[in-house]
Amino acid sequence: MVDKVTLQVLANHCRAAAENMAYTLYRTAHSTFVKETEDFTVMVMDRTGRVVAVPMDLGATWYPGMNYNRAIDLVDDYRPGDIAFTNDPYSGYLATHAPDTHLWKPIFHEGEIVCFVGGHVHNTDMGGAVPASLSRSLTEIHQEGIRFPPMTLMRDGVFDEKVLAIMSMNVRKPHLNMGDLKALAGALNTGERKILAMVRKFGAKGFMDGLDDLMDYAEHQAREILRSMPDGEYVFADYADEDGVDGNPCRLKLTLTIKGDEAVLDFTGSDPQLGSSLNVPTGSDPRHTLLLVGVYYVLYTLNPQLLLNSGLTRPFTCIAPEGTVLNPTFPAAVGMRSLTCARLRSLVFGAFSLAIPERMPAAPAGSSSIVNVMTTDERSHRSVIAAINPVVGGGGGMPHRDGPNGSGADAAYLKNTPIEITETEVPIQFTRYGLLPDSGGAGRWRGGLATVMEFKVFAPNSRITVRNRDRSIFRPWGTLGGLAAETSNFIINPGAASERVLGNTDIAIAEPGDVIHIHSPGGGGRGSPLDREPERVLLDVERGYVSMEMAKDRYGVVIADGALDAEATTTLRTTMRADAPTAHFHFGPERDAFERVWHARNYDALTRLLAALPIHWRFFVKTKIFAAIRDAANANDVPRAFASVRRDYPQVPEVL
Repeated sequence: MVDKVTLQVLANHCRAAAENMAYTLYRTAHSTFVKETEDFTVMVMDRTGRVVAVPMDLGATWYPGMNYNRAIDLVDDYRPGDIAFTNDPYSGYLATHAPDTHLWKPIFHEGEIVCFVGGHVHNTDMGGAVPASLSRSLTEIHQEGIRFPPMTLMRDGVFDEKVLAIMSMNVRKPHLNMGDLKALAGALNTGERKILAMVRKFGAKGFMDGLDDLMDYAEHQAREILRSMPDGEYVFADYADEDGVDGNPCRLKLTLTIKGDEAVLDFTGSDPQLGSSLNVPTGSDPRHTLLLVGVYYVLYTLNPQLLLNSGLTRPFTCIAPEGTVLNPTFPAAVGMRSLTCARLRSLVFGAFSLAIPERMPAAPAGSSSIVNVMTTDERSHRSVIAAINPVVGGGGGMPHRDGPNGSGADAAYLKNTPIEITETEVPIQFTRYGLLPDSGGAGRWRGGLATVMEFKVFAPNSRITVRNRDRSIFRPWGTLGGLAAETSNFIINPGAASERVLGNTDIAIAEPGDVIHIHSPGGGGRGSPLDREPERVLLDVERGYVSMEMAKDRYGVVIADGALDAEATTTLRTTMRADAPTAHFHFGPERDAFERVWHARNYDALTRLLAALPIHWRFFVKTKIFAAIRDAANANDVPRAFASVRRDYPQVPEVL
């Protein structure tokens, strides 16, 4: 075992290597989505592909528990100078949708692999049915673009031109893909130089043993945090607004069991794999990083000195039954897994909120719409496709302060692109970009405000894709007396005679002069809004965060001529307290109405029934049962609804 001082020095070196890789990629990438939005990762791994170090300043924050081992094992005969890659979600379960192209490089010392370096870029487009390759409307993986199984991209330091040619022929903007891939390869070469310097400093054995010890220490830190929580079983459910067919919600359920320094996350009760692309490909991995992202956020919040590596995953075991939305089988579409992952984070936060309510915030927005535009530049008459900005929602109210505005905690790694850069590269004109008043959930600690963005297009047949559209129906929830936040929306020509309200639709075709309006949800409130100091409410009104009407209706604060009316405020708050919510969660009227029909008992019956069916029948039967339940004659009874489905479709297998 490496001593503690040396271990900390090694940890600093590994993080510095990851940071250097990140800056190399950031400064040399071609697409806006990588060089500005920073949807990329880089990492240092051990010899088996377990992540041991990630950057803290740049890139996405999803991957400290990523394990490359299954993908690494699918490539034979590694040599010095080789780089392998994949973007196939079902080969090794490394890439999690087709635009995420992962590269990894073995680092050799005296003929032996001492570790790997790797990372991913989110390519602007990988071909397929729609620009940017992603839409909830897609129904199978084959529609989501060209896929490459784990294979060699560079041999002996030279790119395989045949592979690059195949990719170039199948994507809409090949120069962006080529530029980003070569930037990532350059970043891995930077990592190789840093790793070899560490090997010279610590010795090959000392370096490799040290990587093992770094993961052991992260595991120790995670177990310490778990021991600080009360043992128990905590059950929570959350919803994505629509599953892609008939507008039925997609339910995620978690039973979190904490016992000592271990925890089990059982996702049984989540919906069957969907006919849309919201599925999350995890390959039955009990510690797949996508299932544990919310856990990383909780752990790091409770201990900011945490080492971020795959050792964090060891105290946790995930159960995601095969054939469900969190463990789909081929060829289910998975392109919009990021939407479901956002709901997964809210799901995990909700379960931990029951376990440690005094330490957890309310729900973040849980929806970060990524806006892509494919249009024609009238100056050059060439087509342009670009990601123009993420529209991120607010963070949930925290134990001791308001949630951050326009930067929800679970998507804050996505950076905004300056308007000037976007308007230079893409022929659109921004007409509004800022915070949306009254969108944060009211509370003792207010939820963060939503982001609103509007822009105008100028060319015919401009195609707008807005992936991750969600929370247009079910609100980010408030906690401990705090209120749920406002919902999101997607509108073409707001307020005009030609207005079209698209809600969670994520594909639209715009005409010249059309204005596209997108706003995110806010964050949920925490604690009763009637306990918020009137002076804070007045300041929110002065800043434009809260309207005078909202100040009165939600906070019970009366403002007249720009000043507080203390007496009227006291009187109004006394009256309002009688009807103030007292439940742990405030979900809003939409979810309350839905769960009066689809309560836990009905969902438990549905889960048992669907689990007994072959996988390819489950989503079909779920959809038909939802339709039957809407018929009052079925009295909200799942078994009777299923019986009516079998009468209409006798091919449906019988369930005993």
